[in-house]
Amino acid sequence: MIGSRKQFAATIVLISLSVIGSLLKLPTSLGSIALDSAPALVAAAILGGSIGAIVAAFGHFISAFFAGFPLGAFHLLVAVEMAALVYGFAWLYQHKWKKVAFFFFFVGNAFLAPLPFALWMGKAFVLAIIPSLAIATLANIIVSSLVIPVLWRWTIMESEKMPRA
Repeated sequence: MIGSRKQFAATIVLISLSVIGSLLKLPTSLGSIALDSAPALVAAAILGGSIGAIVAAFGHFISAFFAGFPLGAFHLLVAVEMAALVYGFAWLYQHKWKKVAFFFFFVGNAFLAPLPFALWMGKAFVLAIIPSLAIATLANIIVSSLVIPVLWRWTIMESEKMPRA
């Protein structure tokens, strides 16, 4: 999964940025909605779907931890949803469907991911959470769409340098 020291270091940096993003919460009734997905999207685009999924799940767990796990054990479901969405984003992004990848993540995270909670917490909960989830998802997408091209160019330029003699 993680092949080199540089890739491992980049993964740790992105997990750390996800932890920092998890502290940037949106003022909602559910305290675990934060800006923790942008580093996961960056990891997915640059390092691959598996690493992006790990960053996404870990970032959500840390965000939920800082909020006091308001959904209890259901945060495991949310972490799995986040990992799956980021993995799907990576697959689409790496197949050159970049706009479709961002749209997939937006629709999946803002509208489809909360749907299972209608069974346990009711439609009112889902309808109340969708606007703040949509805003947070859009913010994460904007940040990652600005960062990914810059890091992508930097990664390509780094790989083209001559190794040390």
